[in-house]
Amino acid sequence: MPGRRSAQARTGSARSAAPAASTRSTAGAGGLTGASQAAGVEHDPESGPDADPEAIARQICLRMLTAAPRTQAQLAAALRRRGVPEEAATAVLARFAEVKLIDDATFARAWVESRHHGRGLAGRALGAELRQRGVAQEDIQAALSELDPEEELATARELVTRRLAGTAGMAVPARIRRLTGVLARKGYPAGLAYRVVREALEQEAGDGPVPFDDLDLEVPPEPDDSDEAAET
Repeated sequence: MPGRRSAQARTGSARSAAPAASTRSTAGAGGLTGASQAAGVEHDPESGPDADPEAIARQICLRMLTAAPRTQAQLAAALRRRGVPEEAATAVLARFAEVKLIDDATFARAWVESRHHGRGLAGRALGAELRQRGVAQEDIQAALSELDPEEELATARELVTRRLAGTAGMAVPARIRRLTGVLARKGYPAGLAYRVVREALEQEAGDGPVPFDDLDLEVPPEPDDSDEAAET
């Protein structure tokens, strides 16, 4: 009977497909297990009462570093929060530093490059951010020394140019306060901020007068480290 044979054929196909799916699932699990074993992780070391503290520390650090670059101080703080014994944490962090999985000097240089070009931050703000992340002062200074002052000035001018149109129609003192405030929050010194804003307004005016000398303005105070670190 054609109808019965068709139903039997469909049933047989479903039965043969089920073992195939099961086999693929098992093979996938085996592949993951093999990859973990090749990486030296045969099981989750954080499970069980006899977990090795150093194995736990390695797992925590690797997971964090996989997500994003970290400083040694950031990893150490994470290990403390997870209750890893200090001796185990110190040993693992030393090993990671030895094999360059942790390198605060490289982290600082990459941070300065990325945050200056990506957010327009000046050296002062960048230094505050790196100190907040536990980078040593000598590594901070080395990284900031690679920031060209002319490049920093050009970035300040670009920031003001992008915001200039948004202040059109405001009184000159208000425009100056708004634009210098933008640079102050990015960590630029007050004198530089005022000079860049004045240049931008003079260029915008062309031959028209911009009576800066008649304005009763205070040069904005330079931001403290907490202000700079807040804009991250």
